[in-house]
Amino acid sequence: MLSYDEIPAAIRVAVNALPQSLLNRSGSIFYSGKEAFAKPSALYILGLNPGGLPSLMPTATIGAYLERFRNLDRPWSEYQDESWEDAEPGCWGLQPRILHMLGRLGLDPQQVPSSNVVFVKTRGERELESEKAALLEACWPVHQAIIESLNVRVVLCFGGTAGAWTRSQLGADELIDSFSERNNRGWTSRVHRSASGIEVVTATHPSRADWRNQLADPTPLVETALARSLQASTQSVD
Repeated sequence: MLSYDEIPAAIRVAVNALPQSLLNRSGSIFYSGKEAFAKPSALYILGLNPGGLPSLMPTATIGAYLERFRNLDRPWSEYQDESWEDAEPGCWGLQPRILHMLGRLGLDPQQVPSSNVVFVKTRGERELESEKAALLEACWPVHQAIIESLNVRVVLCFGGTAGAWTRSQLGADELIDSFSERNNRGWTSRVHRSASGIEVVTATHPSRADWRNQLADPTPLVETALARSLQASTQSVD
């Protein structure tokens, strides 16, 4: 069993600094187990916020979720191992679409650090709107600590809001790649790079776009970004 103390100190400090008012809200912080946050990772996955009705699980607070995370005795992924809407684990909504991408990338969902830019649970982005700016600010120090401590080089964001916020915080302003769905809809996923070389992939949201469809799959965009990060790290060693 991996100890919570084996997670980099900067991440633990950032989590400990979250205000109690936030910890008392319905939601969660991590979407992967401790193993994913205890070692370097080229990729970090960020959704917008946990979905669902807070009133249905009033005791499922962010603080309670954090305690559960600390006591996890096995590798775990919210996308692979949790039952959503009473479906088989990993089979509901966006879960199989994310697992499809990670499978194509040859990555274990339990080993890839994953979270949301906002930790508070709502039914959708509209319900988040009135306090979104404040919550984004409150949660970001945790993500900053994760990105720096784990030497993340590619941040995969689900949808425009998560992507725009992450880009603004990392200074990722240079558009370097894109993929447009090859269908009548033509939604576009984009990659922006920061001055420090971190790439932010703003992908079509998997709750709306079926990444398992070859015509709408942004996986190659992420794969190319990860390849660039590997090449850059190799060159820096040389």
